[in-house]
Amino acid sequence: MLGRRGIGLGLAALAAAGPAGAQGGAAGTWPERPLRWVVGYPPGGASDVFARLVSAHMAGRLGQPVVVENRPGGGAVVASEAVARSAPDGYTLLHVDNGILVYNPALYARLPYDPDRDFQGIGFIGRFPLFIVVRPDSPVRDFAGLVAASKLRAPTYGSPAVASPHHLAMEMVKRRTGLEATHVPYRGGPAAMQDLLAGLVDVVVIDCATGIPFITSGRVRTLCAFSEARSPRAPEVPTLRELGFGDAVAYGWQGISLPAGAAAPVLARLAEALRAGVDAEDVQARFRDLGIERVPMSPAEFQEFVRRENAEWRPLIRELGIRLDS
Repeated sequence: MLGRRGIGLGLAALAAAGPAGAQGGAAGTWPERPLRWVVGYPPGGASDVFARLVSAHMAGRLGQPVVVENRPGGGAVVASEAVARSAPDGYTLLHVDNGILVYNPALYARLPYDPDRDFQGIGFIGRFPLFIVVRPDSPVRDFAGLVAASKLRAPTYGSPAVASPHHLAMEMVKRRTGLEATHVPYRGGPAAMQDLLAGLVDVVVIDCATGIPFITSGRVRTLCAFSEARSPRAPEVPTLRELGFGDAVAYGWQGISLPAGAAAPVLARLAEALRAGVDAEDVQARFRDLGIERVPMSPAEFQEFVRRENAEWRPLIRELGIRLDS
């Protein structure tokens, strides 16, 4: 999802486009004022933290401030609508994730924005591996044991929210492995982990940003990962793919989009600035510490990735009958 085209390509395209090709400024002058990066979640969460880390580096590449604006509400629908209605001049960016671009059209009967039509992807920030964990004293030793035990009594499993990547990943796994389990939604991953350790829920699906401190300290037993390969932060934990379920892969992920219709040179400059921001040492140090994966993609690859995600997850949401507007 991160653009591989450098600034040289962006400037070449800008020159070729001529004055009509640069929205928001004449050729070669964009950006001429600060940019706004809209985050649809409150301050302090993973989306906000990475927006602020990466935006600081992007500002240096673009020569203008990139101001993070938190606009929480309605599963990020409020922020998404605001950005969708903004001018496609490159000055308004949207922090995007699974929910905003993929899940919401299946979760809401009517949305004030159409993610397939209204947004153009700039690039990818990172993907967050997901894990299935139990208490250290659980009689369940591994994923096969969890499946076997679930046939006698379906365990409860916690996730950070209804229709979170964690919830949908577990429902996908239930269908592909024969696991039986009852969902218990929480208001955030930390609350789910607290109840797991207190014995109030049997299993939790947790992402690396919240789960790695618990996993690496041994405060939980980790049964498996949903990722394509083992996490360097938890190398002893097998993936579901290793366990024989090759199509049971899922992540939480974050990226950046902007209103559709931005000029190609503007998109190229933003993609290059984003790539440099994600590659910055302090950002990568945080990624390594939390086990977040960097997956570089161009804007076109980002769009194709989202298309594949739509094909997988929207039918599952509709099959489950999950709605957030009922």
